[in-house]
Amino acid sequence: MNVSLRSRLRAGDPEAFRELFQELAQAVHRHAMRATGDWSAAEEVVSLTFLEVWRLREKLDANDDSVHPWVYGVATNVLRNRGRAARRHRSAMYRMPALETAPDFSDEVAERLDADRRLDAVKAAVARLRKNDREVFLLCVWSDLSYAEAAQALGIAVGTVRSRLARARKRLHELTEEELKKPGRPGEPPAVREQIRGDRAPAVRSTQETVQ
Repeated sequence: MNVSLRSRLRAGDPEAFRELFQELAQAVHRHAMRATGDWSAAEEVVSLTFLEVWRLREKLDANDDSVHPWVYGVATNVLRNRGRAARRHRSAMYRMPALETAPDFSDEVAERLDADRRLDAVKAAVARLRKNDREVFLLCVWSDLSYAEAAQALGIAVGTVRSRLARARKRLHELTEEELKKPGRPGEPPAVREQIRGDRAPAVRSTQETVQ
């Protein structure tokens, strides 16, 4: 965004606002989708974000190199005000249907299932991060903002961004491993109860055992 367009936005030019929306709406939606895990919630975040952008347009610093961090800061505040965002995220992940098992598993399919299961675990782990760490992680890792841009968006020092991101990455690894150990995670094949031939007593075998 050039200085002229930024100045027009500050002055209340509807055309400048339209150009800003076209430029950033999809990026804000992706950011909100990653934060909430819910498509309709992400749509609501986009609407509220740009309503706030228009309402607060006079607070946009005309000397900033880029308007992107400011818009992401507005979006972050909108997400903060959604007290149920993390809960709706986890709920959305667990509502996803489990993949149906096939009678014959190839190595390629097994690897795909494992990758999907790990991705679900990472998403659930991100939702469990501390709020401040999660915000930095979403901005720097999933929305690809620089340390300086994330610091501007959140109104904190660059050094704080670095320390929070380092802590978030370490904690995310621990939480992901915890999620992977939980029984019945999305994408994990369910146990199948079957009769073992030559034995009168029924036994429980998991589908993972049957393919070994």
